[in-house]
Amino acid sequence: MAANRARGQRAGLTRQAVLEAALRLVDQEGLKALSMRRLGAELGVEAMTLYHHVPNKVALLDGVIEQVVAEAVPPEFGAATWRADLSAYAHALVAALNAHPHTVPLLLSRAAMTPRNLRTLEAVVGMLHGAGFSLPRSLDVLYSLTSFVVGHAAAQAGRVDGAGDMASLDPAAYPLLVTAAREAGEDAAEARFDFALDALLSGFEEERAATSATG
Repeated sequence: MAANRARGQRAGLTRQAVLEAALRLVDQEGLKALSMRRLGAELGVEAMTLYHHVPNKVALLDGVIEQVVAEAVPPEFGAATWRADLSAYAHALVAALNAHPHTVPLLLSRAAMTPRNLRTLEAVVGMLHGAGFSLPRSLDVLYSLTSFVVGHAAAQAGRVDGAGDMASLDPAAYPLLVTAAREAGEDAAEARFDFALDALLSGFEEERAATSATG
């Protein structure tokens, strides 16, 4: 075991380097290509060397999610208004997921409770609580926002956007759907995301205001 550790150290590997390589592999070939053996080959080390940095495949998958989420985290939550912070986070997260579409199924299926991700969640909840949301409601806001963003990214990754298909339907049979889809245009997904995000944030604001008024 000591010899294996020495080989890993000589290879100059760190947990961060392993996770970055894993994300690159997923981006290039999809989740099915990710295995300890294949990742070791990409890094030029034996698979066993990787276990000094990630204990198992589960930890590796959680680490891949961590890398994607890290791309969406602003330098400091609370630097702007809570609404501006959440909006920036949502846009950054959907951009990260669009850049790494093969990772979207992971976010749909895993909590990925790594220390780094938990620190991000703690920062968001702290920012929301400081803005006047109760602690339970702060967590509700965070989960609602994340679910919306990941769902939107999943639809984009799977090319599940009915508007494009609706525009090509028979206008005699479905005049309203066809007209709406054509007026929205081919690049309506981003505008639709902004519309839904603004509606969510407005709902959160109403909840915060109501809580402040009764508190």
